[in-house]
Amino acid sequence: MQFHSRLVVARPRHETTCNSGPGRFAGVQWVAVPARFPDRRDQIGSALPKLGSEAASGSAVARRTDWKAVWAVECSRPMFALAIAFALLPGLTRVAAGDFQGATHLMPFEEDTIAYSKAKADSAVERLQRRLDAGQTTLPYDANRGYLPALLRELGIPVSSQMLVFSKTSLQRERISPRNPRSLFFNDEAYVGYIPGAHLLEISVADPKLGGVFYTLEQKQVLSPKFTRNDQCLECHASAKTMGVPGHLVRSFETDETGVIDFSTGASLVNHRTPLSDRWGGWYVTGTHGSQLHRGNLVGREAFAKQITEPNHLGNLTNLSRFFDPSPYPQGGSDIVALMIFEHQAHMHNFLARLTCEATISQAQYGHLNYLKAKVDSFLKYLLFTEEAPLSAPIQGSNEFAAEFARRGPKDQHGRSLRDLDLQTRLFKHPCSYLIYSDAFKQMPSNLKAQILKRLHEVLSGREAAPEFGSMPRQSKQAIFEILADTTKDLPEFEAFRGSPAGASNSKPKATVNEASR
Repeated sequence: MQFHSRLVVARPRHETTCNSGPGRFAGVQWVAVPARFPDRRDQIGSALPKLGSEAASGSAVARRTDWKAVWAVECSRPMFALAIAFALLPGLTRVAAGDFQGATHLMPFEEDTIAYSKAKADSAVERLQRRLDAGQTTLPYDANRGYLPALLRELGIPVSSQMLVFSKTSLQRERISPRNPRSLFFNDEAYVGYIPGAHLLEISVADPKLGGVFYTLEQKQVLSPKFTRNDQCLECHASAKTMGVPGHLVRSFETDETGVIDFSTGASLVNHRTPLSDRWGGWYVTGTHGSQLHRGNLVGREAFAKQITEPNHLGNLTNLSRFFDPSPYPQGGSDIVALMIFEHQAHMHNFLARLTCEATISQAQYGHLNYLKAKVDSFLKYLLFTEEAPLSAPIQGSNEFAAEFARRGPKDQHGRSLRDLDLQTRLFKHPCSYLIYSDAFKQMPSNLKAQILKRLHEVLSGREAAPEFGSMPRQSKQAIFEILADTTKDLPEFEAFRGSPAGASNSKPKATVNEASR
């Protein structure tokens, strides 16, 4: 029997077809990966020789098509082609594991309802550019680090948030290596990337309406610095891994000694649900974590092999000078706590963008949001950390970053905040994302936000008995309810939280939430 079919495993915003190619498709199964996803093409090319006897015999081959649209895997059996697709792209099958069904298909964000590329972003970068243009502020140029120090100061991003990644996964990947890692800094809204010797600063923001928006700033001293919006970043930052909307990526892969990624290893998506043992491949990590293993600080095959015989041989580090010269960087470390918060936040930003996009399109097309109930519940599970990977030993990072992070959050009458860190058995003492205070949440479509807050109230007040929320201790729900009630008094949409939840006490608990819940 002859077969003529193809399996599209990744695609850009519009359907990719092979109609312009040669017509000799008999006996072919196509696993199509568009040219705008070069990492997937590289993965096919490197992984195909490992696919077993059929591949080795030559009945399955990878080749670039003449019309340069796709890479293809050619074989004579349809199920074998399907197996190849899932073997080569494990990340695509895992991305949606804890998210709502359909979360990974690409949303039509370039169509008129959203009009991503045409729309003007409303972000900290745009506001800074307006202040610069009006002469209300300046960006002094530093002889060693260019505009980085001034940019972090203007955007309100703490230097202590520094994280270091040595895998070649950036617009300027040729500049990145284990000897010259890229540093990343962040706050609740913006991310800044700096590579010593590179000619661009890389900036991204979580825009309340558009999701991730990306900019560059040339590291060249000029009278009037200009940020350039760069939608080319969507080649990687709008895919299944970002929940099908423009967003942010945190990944963990083994690298070789130069920082080149091995796509057949690691996790294509990292967030607070990812076990520590799967995190930080391609990243440097400073801080202590006890006997817990992670993949950070491991450069090349020998380091990973030694991890098997000598677990944590590069764990619990507080100094990275053995790997590179830290002097070009604002700080010498890559804080473990900053990394954990960053991983939660990046995916939460994607989740907020996805729901906003879905609600905007659904309202325009159908006039209601009736189809979003299951997706709202999935969002609440992530918001409330119900599937968080537990810690088996205490985490200790930079005191400076932990203090700065906690200081930014509003506190209730008992001094409690959603930014209070636990770091003993979990990330936060009160597991509800602090991004509930963010502009991305506040500026959601009002009917979507009302639906989310109604369900959140039901969960925290104990009226929701669904098993996915049943694992949350009563004391934890009560503490979060009370914190929200005290810290959202200026937000009318939180009015339902003004009363006490069922069984709540108006006095401060004698035990911490962590102690009471365990």
